[in-house]
Amino acid sequence: MSSIASEPPLASDAAFWSDVDKHVIRYGAPFVPEIIARAEGSFVYTERGRKILDFTSGQMSSILGHSHPEIVATVQRQVAGLDHLYSGMLSRPVVELSRRLAETLPDPLTKTLLLSTGAESNEAAIRMAKLVTGKHEIVSFARSWHGMTQAAAGATYSAGRKGYGPAAPGNIPIPVPYEYRPDFIDAEGRLDWRRQLDVAFGLVDAQSTGNLAACIIEPILSSGGVIEPPLGYLAALKRKCVERGMLLILDEAQTGLCRTGTWYAFQRDGVVPDILTLSKTLGAGLPLAAVVTSAEIEQAAAERGFLFFTTHVSDPLVAAVGNTVLDVLERDALDARATELGAFLRAGLLSIQHRHAIIGDVRGRGLLQGVELAPGTGAEESSDELGAAITRRCLELGLHMNIVQLPGIGGTFRIAPTLTSTEDEITLGLEMLDQAIEEVTARTHLAA
Repeated sequence: MSSIASEPPLASDAAFWSDVDKHVIRYGAPFVPEIIARAEGSFVYTERGRKILDFTSGQMSSILGHSHPEIVATVQRQVAGLDHLYSGMLSRPVVELSRRLAETLPDPLTKTLLLSTGAESNEAAIRMAKLVTGKHEIVSFARSWHGMTQAAAGATYSAGRKGYGPAAPGNIPIPVPYEYRPDFIDAEGRLDWRRQLDVAFGLVDAQSTGNLAACIIEPILSSGGVIEPPLGYLAALKRKCVERGMLLILDEAQTGLCRTGTWYAFQRDGVVPDILTLSKTLGAGLPLAAVVTSAEIEQAAAERGFLFFTTHVSDPLVAAVGNTVLDVLERDALDARATELGAFLRAGLLSIQHRHAIIGDVRGRGLLQGVELAPGTGAEESSDELGAAITRRCLELGLHMNIVQLPGIGGTFRIAPTLTSTEDEITLGLEMLDQAIEEVTARTHLAA
């Protein structure tokens, strides 16, 4: 593994990558071949001083940009006074954040548990749902990503299921309402999501042993290809859950807190989940997650002895950061900002689509956009290969992109700039993406 910079590798670079080979466990995607030294705003900087525009905002987490001065000040102040406590102790930042989250949400979502990661919050939500309902079966989308811990991984189908032995019994997938590549179609050739949902729950009922506890989904599937269920789908799904005595858990790790143009993605649909999970965006890059539910569900869980006692539950340091995140989101009206910037970004992506036949679909909401590649028949390279090549060229040009590579989806770019981005930064990213697509497709055409 070596740097992609044009200069010859420094001796210190070679030693770094040698240490990576010797001492770092690989845990998924290949490491980006750059040594990152710092990050600020919408950019990360390499040790060599190369400036890279971050079009994933720290893997969809750093919604306020990197090293936001108010986040930095909060961390410095809080870590000097109260950073971590025994898990049974409470502090003002924790209770304040719990109250303030309730104020951003519709009734009856009033009770909060603060944790560290998205997987952990989904684990706690699933555990709570099982305890409260007395059942154990969990339904989720066939292209879902909910985390890498036991119950969250059991409800994850986009990756990581092979080679680890059996998942916990009772996990049942349902098909994704994927309008660009519909499986059930109506007379006009469009996705017939109502029939798809009816068939899906017919299969759920056939597989169930009578122990359906919950359905957990993302309002917009992110790792699954930035797929947004049609308007009306969430309401119909909620009815399916109510009919079966199931709880609806919405995982808003990536869509929560203004990224989609509303504070929460579920607000578009007029549906309130029984349990909401937050992470990524809540900590603006720091490890903070939350489970939010109703007083009724929390009471039932407490009466049954709900246990989720972890080392970093209710940590005051990251809770203080969460309060600062809410301060900035509210003061700067970043929900409106995400709507405006999202429209600007989408217009630019549609313009690129118009110029490049290789782009099959542009979709998403606010500052979470997806661009799916769709090579024509007879193409020499698959969309996965083209996506990887375009991603590499983007990085060479100074743009960090994130590509989804799943069977049946092909290469889909997940584009999620910071909510504090400028139009000039969005334009710069669009220009580099356009150039990368032009150069890679031209090279591929010449090779063919």
